[in-house]
Amino acid sequence: MQSKISREVIKQSARSGFTLVELLLVVAILGVLAGIVVVNVAGKGEGARIQATRQSIANISTAVNLFEVANNGFPDSLDQLTVSDGNNPPLLKKDQLNDAWGTQFQYKKTDKYMFEIRSAGPDRVMGSDDDITN
Repeated sequence: MQSKISREVIKQSARSGFTLVELLLVVAILGVLAGIVVVNVAGKGEGARIQATRQSIANISTAVNLFEVANNGFPDSLDQLTVSDGNNPPLLKKDQLNDAWGTQFQYKKTDKYMFEIRSAGPDRVMGSDDDITN
């Protein structure tokens, strides 16, 4: 009697697992899903860095304009925006003077009323086609 019960328990436990075909099917489905995710996510990082750099340039432009209003002239360099004038805190922090790739922004006054802020862009070379400016 006991051997009959133990045989039924063994048969039930053997049937309760997954077959090799089922496991392979699950692995194949997971592989396809992972491939879809990689294709959709790949390349988005560079676009995010470009957008972040454009936003940084806009923030620096605002700080330069605030400096101009307070001092009746544009700063000679971006470093002037990171120094407190005694009464007010600095307009920017030093870590805000680099683009999303870690390259320092280039700043120059183009005339009495204009200025340019330039990022080297993804290739990190100033003056190339992928530079980002205000």
